[in-house]
Amino acid sequence: MDETGLKLAKILIVDDQEYNISLLERILRRAEFKHLFSTMNPHLVENMLVEIEPDIILLDLHMPGMDGLQVLKLIRERSGEDSYLPVLVLTADMTPEAKQQVLQAGANDFLTKPFDRTEVILRIHNLLKTRFLHLELQQYNSKLEERVKERTEELEKAKFEILQLLGRASEYRDDMTGQHTQRVGHLSGLIAGRLGLSEQLINMIRMAAPLHDIGKIGIPDELLLKPGRFEPHEFERMKTHTTIGANILEGSFFTILKLAGVIAQAHHEKWDGTGYPQALKGEEIPIEARIVALADFYDALTHERPYKRAWTPQEALDEVVEQRGIHFDPQLVDIFIEMFNENSISENPL
Repeated sequence: MDETGLKLAKILIVDDQEYNISLLERILRRAEFKHLFSTMNPHLVENMLVEIEPDIILLDLHMPGMDGLQVLKLIRERSGEDSYLPVLVLTADMTPEAKQQVLQAGANDFLTKPFDRTEVILRIHNLLKTRFLHLELQQYNSKLEERVKERTEELEKAKFEILQLLGRASEYRDDMTGQHTQRVGHLSGLIAGRLGLSEQLINMIRMAAPLHDIGKIGIPDELLLKPGRFEPHEFERMKTHTTIGANILEGSFFTILKLAGVIAQAHHEKWDGTGYPQALKGEEIPIEARIVALADFYDALTHERPYKRAWTPQEALDEVVEQRGIHFDPQLVDIFIEMFNENSISENPL
């Protein structure tokens, strides 16, 4: 802030003596300060803080009715901790006790009566420079925070887009629209929401679920697109897409990709322990994988694939109920039935 800018600062003088106000105003005008305000009534200070928004306050310490300490307390309450609004106390009482009391109340400096012109200008000048440097720092920090926020939002969008693209890549050969992965993510998020999980975990499940079948990248087309049932050796090969997916995502730095790896490996485990690849049972299966398993199963049944017709929603629900406690977590099935009956299962999450 240059000298010209300092002269435009708004200065508020609070003193019950008209002589002191007139003297200070003469000193300040000769120093070419342009915006001077004053009051002899300390009760008006609260409104003047809002109306004027002063850059510095010259405050008399001893005033009838409402003394300088009370006014100083009010100023600090209204200006807030993050604001730097300098208060220069005007007093003839320079005892150590008075100084300590005023400084503890939040004063920045003192002006001793009778006033010395050079001292008045020097002290006001120094406090105003600090005031405007503080304002510049606040503006810089605000802009920096905004840029960081914008950059963080860009990174989040990029991360979500990458997850979607990876999910579509895993489904591209048997679902060229890529919408299966999006639907599974959406439905998994709805189920997770009914469990009362944290908002952060719900969002992570919704974004990680589309990668549940990323291991299909390692399965040949003649097996992946085969109509009808697999031969035993073919099914064993097909089951490896779970460990392939986990290996692809293994060692990632990002929490969401670590979660996607857990889901990829465990989403074909079954509640009764007859699933694969580890034959986990019940709550040994991560809750995120249990959720995605149900969402994936329902969506796969209700949509056509090269090797099967699409089941009706009711047919698919009946099969989910049939698999309660066998394939699926009973609690999740109960939640799913409730959602189905409420028509809460959206066919189009986009």
